[in-house]
Amino acid sequence: MHSFTYYTPTRIYFGKDTVDNIAEYVGKYLPENVMIVYGGGSIVRSGLLEKIEKLLSDAGIKYTEFGGARPNPTLEHAYEGIKLGIEKGVDFILAVGGGSAIDTAKGICHGIANPDTDIWDYWIGTKQVEKTLPLGCVLTIPAAGSEMSHSSVLTNMAVHSKRGLTTDLNRPLFAVMDPTLTYTLPVYQIGCGVTDIMMHTMDRYFNPLENELTDAIAEALLRTVIKFGTVAIKNSHDYEAMSELMWAGSLSHNNLTGLGGINDFAPHQLGHEITVKYDTAHGASLATIWSSWARYVYDAKPSRFARFARNVWGITETDDNKAAIMGIQATEDYFKSLGMPVCFSDVIGIKDDSVLKEMATGCSRGGTRTIGSFKVLDENDIYEIYKIANR
Repeated sequence: MHSFTYYTPTRIYFGKDTVDNIAEYVGKYLPENVMIVYGGGSIVRSGLLEKIEKLLSDAGIKYTEFGGARPNPTLEHAYEGIKLGIEKGVDFILAVGGGSAIDTAKGICHGIANPDTDIWDYWIGTKQVEKTLPLGCVLTIPAAGSEMSHSSVLTNMAVHSKRGLTTDLNRPLFAVMDPTLTYTLPVYQIGCGVTDIMMHTMDRYFNPLENELTDAIAEALLRTVIKFGTVAIKNSHDYEAMSELMWAGSLSHNNLTGLGGINDFAPHQLGHEITVKYDTAHGASLATIWSSWARYVYDAKPSRFARFARNVWGITETDDNKAAIMGIQATEDYFKSLGMPVCFSDVIGIKDDSVLKEMATGCSRGGTRTIGSFKVLDENDIYEIYKIANR
């Protein structure tokens, strides 16, 4: 094993009906006013929001609602939450939903705790977060893994920029994970979630270093997600499938599957430009770009992709180059089976090459940075990958 630091302080309450104890979990922190941060109307229609509010109210816990988190969470919406939270004297945040609600909540936590700081300064790295509000969450979508991660992604609509913030102060104190809360998810959202879980693992797995136990854990997680992702697409009420996916989503993004490695995350960076420009669902943007990225970089270390093909997909080809290509194709085919796009024409037709160059410039931040670790990519490399994906 190569050296690593591992820190995962989030307490997990996993299983059916765990949300029934939400007042107990929140009450441990003696909050004066809890802000419930959520997204669209699904938790309202399902009755989950009403249930949580009643449980808090019955326990004498005051709360403030803040809904409307978008699938690609925005800085502007977080600003609104910060303003409301300060006005209401909020001292605890409870995110209910998936990664969008949780990432928005993380921004609100930092903003309320630091009212004199523009939180975008944290996301662009000009300031460091030194204090924040306590955050808990009730997960309803197995996908982003934000419930255990130290990261948060927000899009600044004013400047058309999507940035990620990594800090241990992003980590929730606890996460309630009841797989039955996922039963109302539409098929497309399940497909996006399965893709996101796989990508959080693969963006750590495809790196220049090898760590046998870490690699084996990543491969087992991928096999599990592939198996139960297929089941969940057919039946979202399959408890075994949804429970396996929910836990896999957390493990895929709490750094367990990347210990001792050097994270790559180039596909995430490539995908961010797609979501900024076309507001594509995050998981869909990753499926759109992954196989094009993989075909461009695999020759940096074919043996890595060959191991992936054999241990994840059961491919028996002995030639590493051939096995690598077969593994890439198998992954692309699986994304298709989930109803995910695998190239730009599946999302939107891009006929003007200048659009691809514009995205490459945005991804490289005007040529000032490179991305990736498996193969370091500059602005021209990024442009070439977008060209491959434009089919």
